[in-house]
Amino acid sequence: MSLNPEKYLALVTLLEQLRSDATTTPIVASELRVRVASLQQFFGQEIVPLADENWRVQSYQTEMSKQLRLLAIDVMFLQGARQASTAQTRLQTISDRLTTLIQYCDAILQPEAEGEK
Repeated sequence: MSLNPEKYLALVTLLEQLRSDATTTPIVASELRVRVASLQQFFGQEIVPLADENWRVQSYQTEMSKQLRLLAIDVMFLQGARQASTAQTRLQTISDRLTTLIQYCDAILQPEAEGEK
């Protein structure tokens, strides 16, 4: 099995940090866009090559890839928001999407923890 827990844990750390920054501090949409692009790059370079024969892991990776693309679109919508209420809604959507990505990572790592018992 080629699952590398350290890579997924690093991704979770990046996702949690971005979610925290996006929800607790005023964040500039262009900065958020750069950080999401770097997340996508990390995913493409560090996670995707961990191709696993396990269909479950592949399924989660496919969903994560989709969620990252949607996250980039959410950031574009945030940049286009003209009203504070719209921007707040967009930030909540971004936070929810980051939470989903974290949950996918946790789900991938879960069998690993159970296997060690």
